[in-house]
Amino acid sequence: MASNPLVLSSQELITIQDFIRWGASRFREAELNFSHGMASALDEAAYLVLHTLHLPVDTPSLYFNARLTKSEQKQVSDVLWRRVNERKPAAYLTKEAWFAGLPFFVDERVLVPRSPLAELIEKQFYPWLEPESVQNILDLCTGSGCIGIACAYAFSDAEVDLSDISDPALQVAAINIERHKLTKHVNIIHSDLFEQMPAKRYDLIISNPPYVDADDIAAMGDEFRHEPQLGLAAGKDGLDIVRRILAQARHYLNDDGILIVEVGNSQYALQQAYPNIPFHWLEFERGGDGVFLLTADQLDRHQAQLKLKA
Repeated sequence: MASNPLVLSSQELITIQDFIRWGASRFREAELNFSHGMASALDEAAYLVLHTLHLPVDTPSLYFNARLTKSEQKQVSDVLWRRVNERKPAAYLTKEAWFAGLPFFVDERVLVPRSPLAELIEKQFYPWLEPESVQNILDLCTGSGCIGIACAYAFSDAEVDLSDISDPALQVAAINIERHKLTKHVNIIHSDLFEQMPAKRYDLIISNPPYVDADDIAAMGDEFRHEPQLGLAAGKDGLDIVRRILAQARHYLNDDGILIVEVGNSQYALQQAYPNIPFHWLEFERGGDGVFLLTADQLDRHQAQLKLKA
């Protein structure tokens, strides 16, 4: 690792505001990628500085002129320089990410949470579900567990299963279940999609599976190289995992249940692969796309085509 060139002198950077500005400038100079939850170099610099100082992200700006001690100056400059030099997403440096307004432990065993699905969860999937009727939820390809755990908050009476093929990912999910004190109604299942799942029906199956195609994997920037490729890569057209989900999900879905899957920019490949299936593409007020919804009835009507394509 290159050494941090920042000279820590009282004549240079001394306040919180100084370090946020310096970090944002270095981030832009290094042309970092901000696709892991932060909107800009300034936002990410502010997050890293405040987190390192053990201050909340909503710290009032009037504190930004506060002077840092020498030890704080070193800690803050070191984490900012690590972001530039190592090109790790900020969440891996802080071991924390936020999803649906909730904090989650993350490290390189899981993807950094950044799905638009949070908006749907916060709205309890209105108008597609009646909250009081939701008893069982499956978060398929759970990773850190953030989607399923957020669902457990939204549907406090439901039992939620978190499933993943990756044992390391499930270790992180277990940490988050404990962190949120949800061990009584959030469970972990090790399974290759539905292959090892117990016979059970769900009111909601929700998934943010691997969906990145081969060309996009090859073109990914340095920040994405720190994430587990198992959670990203999905074959030449990005549909290897989604095809299997579509072919098998109905066997685990209640008759009034819904399937919601995020496929990102593989949306267009999916529409071409299944031109006769009426995917309902959901819209988001806070941005995001590539998320479809299918009802159990729709899956029934197109089951022959889904099995043929799997």
